[in-house]
Amino acid sequence: MTATDNRLKPVALYYATHDGQARRIAEHIFQRLGSETIAAPQDVGAAVPAAAEIARASVIVLVAAVRYGKHLPQADRFLSVYRTVQSPPPLALASVNLTARKPAKTTATGNAYLRKTIARHHLTPAVAVAFAGRLDYPRYSWWDRQIIRFIMLLTGGPTDPSASVEYTSWPAVDAFADRIAELQRRN
Repeated sequence: MTATDNRLKPVALYYATHDGQARRIAEHIFQRLGSETIAAPQDVGAAVPAAAEIARASVIVLVAAVRYGKHLPQADRFLSVYRTVQSPPPLALASVNLTARKPAKTTATGNAYLRKTIARHHLTPAVAVAFAGRLDYPRYSWWDRQIIRFIMLLTGGPTDPSASVEYTSWPAVDAFADRIAELQRRN
């Protein structure tokens, strides 16, 4: 495929977010790769693309947030549509969850949320990673703050209700973007 073909068939970048971190990661990937290589990030919460739209991309990227132990429903809907594409483009899947703040939980084998989603949708992603998100207690509703504090208590994370911690490894996001660019060059 020539460079001209790549511009005609860009990487399609989608995200599913609850608190905005998956969107921030998708925007970072977009900035890293440049608008000639990758389409602007699209929120699958606003609209899930049709299978025909997915089929036109050289690579599909989904950055999906986890909330209370599951990827957001809009990410699941997107992956269900992706599975209907007869010859789908390669998939680069990134899960955004606080469990990934631990190094062993950043891979498809080490991250239970990512592993379960891949299995549930019968996926074989070309790249699958997990990024730690952002813990921002002051932004959460009272109820969300209590649930997340309880989860953090169980997993050894911070429970101070005033804590705001950026866990996302931006160098890891850059490495993921570089792998996406490599996928596009091969397709």
